[in-house]
Parts: sequence; C-alpha cells; structure tokens
Amino acid sequence: MRIDLVIQGEDVASADLRALHTICSANGIERIEHVAHQAFRLAGADASDDSREAVRKHCDAVQIDFAFVPTGRGLGDIGLLAMDMDSTLITIECIDEIADFIGKKAQVSAVTAAAMRGEIDWPESLRRRVALLAGLEESALQTVYDERLKLSPGTTALIATAKKHGIKTLLVSGGFTFFTDRLKSRLDIDYAFSNLLEIANGKLTGNVTGPLCDADSKARHLRETAVALSLRREQCVAIGDGANDLKMMREAGLSVAYRAKPIVQAQASVAINHVGLDGVLAFFA
Repeated sequence: MRIDLVIQGEDVASADLRALHTICSANGIERIEHVAHQAFRLAGADASDDSREAVRKHCDAVQIDFAFVPTGRGLGDIGLLAMDMDSTLITIECIDEIADFIGKKAQVSAVTAAAMRGEIDWPESLRRRVALLAGLEESALQTVYDERLKLSPGTTALIATAKKHGIKTLLVSGGFTFFTDRLKSRLDIDYAFSNLLEIANGKLTGNVTGPLCDADSKARHLRETAVALSLRREQCVAIGDGANDLKMMREAGLSVAYRAKPIVQAQASVAINHVGLDGVLAFFA
C-alpha cells in the first residue's frame, strides 16, 4: 500500500517541510487547502518504523502534527464520523464547570482527569462526581452552556464539510443530554447519545437516570449506527480524548486522538495535538 505523510501546523516552516521530505524520502509535496491552518501532503513516504520515529521526533520538537495515511483516500470513502463531546468537540469538561457553581470544581476535576487517564473505573467516577452536584439549581446548566461552553477550533468546519459530503455525524458522550441535545441541534448533528441528569423540583438530585453512556455504550452506539447505515468498519472515523473513548475508537477504521491523554494517543491511528478538529479533513484531502 502506498503511504503519504500529512503534516499540519499553524505555521509550518519551509525548513521543517524540507527536512521531513528528506526524512521520509517522499516523492513530492502538495499543499492541502480547505483547512484553517497550514497542511501539506508528502507523497510516497517511507512508512518504516525508523522513518516514523524520525518524523515523530522532528514534529514533536517543532510542535506540528503528522499522520501517515493511505494514498488516495478521500471523504467519499467515509460514511460516519463519531465524536466525543467534552474536551473534544468542545473545550471544557461540562461536569467540572457545573461543579464550580458549588465550589467543588477542583475535587470533581481531579476525579475527571483520573478517569480520562484510565486510572479509575469510569462508571464509578461518574456516579461519584454527579453525587457531588446534589442540590445545585438546574439553572446552572444553562449558565455553563451560555457562558463557558466553547466549540473546539475547527469543529464547525469539520461537521459542515462532513454534512456536505453526505457523511453522517454521531455525538456520543459520557457527559449529559442537556449539552448534547443542544449541540446536536446547533450543529445539525445526526445522532447523539449521553447521560441524563436526574432533576427534581428544579434541582439536581445527584443521580443519573437510565443506562450509563460508558465506554461499552459508546462502542455499541458507533457499531449499531454503522450497521443501520450499512457501513463497514473502514468507513467509520472516531475522535476522542479519554480512556473511555478507546473502545469506541477501536470500532472505527480510523481513530483520531484529539489533544488526548497519553493512553489514547498510544492506541489511536493518528493524533492531533496542535491544530483544530478540521485537521481531520486533511487526512482525506
């Protein structure tokens, strides 16, 4: 299989472009358009272990993203784009911001970070964190959405381009339906699954209701959506950042670690650490 090297950055220096061209013994350099940053395809790259390691070292040193991808793969080869929400589609962890309204952000954030690193059981971590929210006014959720929730760079471009090419979009999150439902409508996402916070008398009870959207559920939702759309695994892309995304990412032909924890970067097909989510488009240019 012929392989190309895609490199991306807010500013890719000509010297780095030439150096990487030499390192991977590429046949040529093509500029990739339609992304909000600089992106280049180095055609016919040497994808041996030694070449990959040399490319990684160089790119890490100058803070640019890279990915070895099959030559000729285009957006027409993709049928489903599955995405995590917190710290992936959006820049925040919603539960951490909610906890800030009762003075427990640091406590909740510590549990969130440990769960995303895969250090503690995710369902148990969610229940522990939600329990700390008991008694909080429901209105805090809207305040978080209005004042703190920001889309990750490149989110709008990625989803709009996917829709333009007939690619279905799936938002699958360990977060809460209050946020996924609003993002689904706002961004015209096709499918969304997450967890339902229990609310009584206008206040959070400290519980979630219904089945948890955990790692197994995320994987199942991707798998079942692909089956419903008659798509093969190779036609699916999954993007995530935490340990609870790994099972979902394994269900996809291409898994993208977006500004992710080390355990996720180590297992994903490709990683994006410096450019926005629209960097995914460059893999199919």
